[in-house]
Amino acid sequence: MRFSDSPLETDLPKGVKDFLPLKAAKVEFLQQQLRQVFAAWGFRPVITPQLEFLDVLERGLGEGLRDRTFRFDDRQSGRLVAFSPDMTPQIARIAATRMRELPLPLRLSYSGRVLRHTEQQAGKDRDIFQTGVELIGLDSPEADAEMIAMAIEALQAVGAEGFTIDIGQVDFFRGVMDGLPLDGRLAELVADAILRKDSSELQSLLKDVELEDAARKEVLALPRLYGGRKVLETAARVVRNERSRKALDNLNQVLDVLEVYGVLDHVTIDLGELRGLNYHTGITFQGFLPGLGRAVCSGGRYNNLTAQYGFAAPATGFTFSLLHLLFALDKTLDKRVVPTTDLLIYAMTEQLRPAQQLAHRLRGQGYSVARDILPRTRKQTLEFARKMNYRYLALVSGQEDEVILVRLADDRRQQFSWQEIYQNGLEL
Repeated sequence: MRFSDSPLETDLPKGVKDFLPLKAAKVEFLQQQLRQVFAAWGFRPVITPQLEFLDVLERGLGEGLRDRTFRFDDRQSGRLVAFSPDMTPQIARIAATRMRELPLPLRLSYSGRVLRHTEQQAGKDRDIFQTGVELIGLDSPEADAEMIAMAIEALQAVGAEGFTIDIGQVDFFRGVMDGLPLDGRLAELVADAILRKDSSELQSLLKDVELEDAARKEVLALPRLYGGRKVLETAARVVRNERSRKALDNLNQVLDVLEVYGVLDHVTIDLGELRGLNYHTGITFQGFLPGLGRAVCSGGRYNNLTAQYGFAAPATGFTFSLLHLLFALDKTLDKRVVPTTDLLIYAMTEQLRPAQQLAHRLRGQGYSVARDILPRTRKQTLEFARKMNYRYLALVSGQEDEVILVRLADDRRQQFSWQEIYQNGLEL
């Protein structure tokens, strides 16, 4: 086979990428580890479609995701269809329509890819790999804690170290902000200053706003309410509104359960966390790994989503971004993931039948086996096997005792007879 000396121009659109065998093996490893954790917690997989009718999908999308949805005309139906930018609304639709007659709660897991429009910036993915869970039908601190504990266990399963889970409570923020005389633009600037934990700017923005002393004290405290569990004690001394105090009670109950699971060392509290403010209805959380400024997982409570599809039920869940996780753990995974094939079989004579029979038998034993079909020398085949990460090379002739197994890691050789292989198989 001959290839052109000048490669074809095959640029990809921005925000998408190819995954060669090593990267693909790492992504597959991450998916498998996460799925095992989800299954151990009693979650069952569902598979969502890649295409949805836009008007149906948009019922479960916030404004931010609506603007990032790929959409186009469907010739068959004459309606607009779309690639989903997020899998949670799809799970909510399935639960509310296809599974509404089943007893609650529903523990559902998923793994797939979504597409999103992104700004023209480097490093922004449009093709997003998501793996996550949704727990539908429970509204309790224990259910919220279960999500966080499971996310921590999943991070441990993929080999992550030094990670933190930042927990927020959107009702705490809403309680502080309810009724404040802030117009739309000023409210945005205040929220941004809180998110960036910029106390000086926050004071400047509120300088000319008429506020009661108690209300001003609550707002100005938000950027500082970050840290360990003692943050809740500080917050309780600052806030006086009932909504925020109930949110603190909810957080304390969640942390009590997480203490039982023994995972509090991984947890920080961030009462100035505003992510998902328009989507979530209680606990929110994000997982961060050292050296990566983006969250590898995110989740929280969303009690209003399934109602958009005609079935009101409380819900909570979280999702992992596999590409963020891959980026953070790439070097670590080098030690755990090596894309190898067990055997390459080379026919030492023109008689191919014995080599083909051996390949068939060893695959039946559960080994991954390839036949070196190209006509080349034994030396060339050996070089190929090393470059392509085969574990063993099997040299086969039609003679009774000439199956030679070469372990490529150290060139150790063993000779087997056909009778041994057929009676006992091979132990690699």
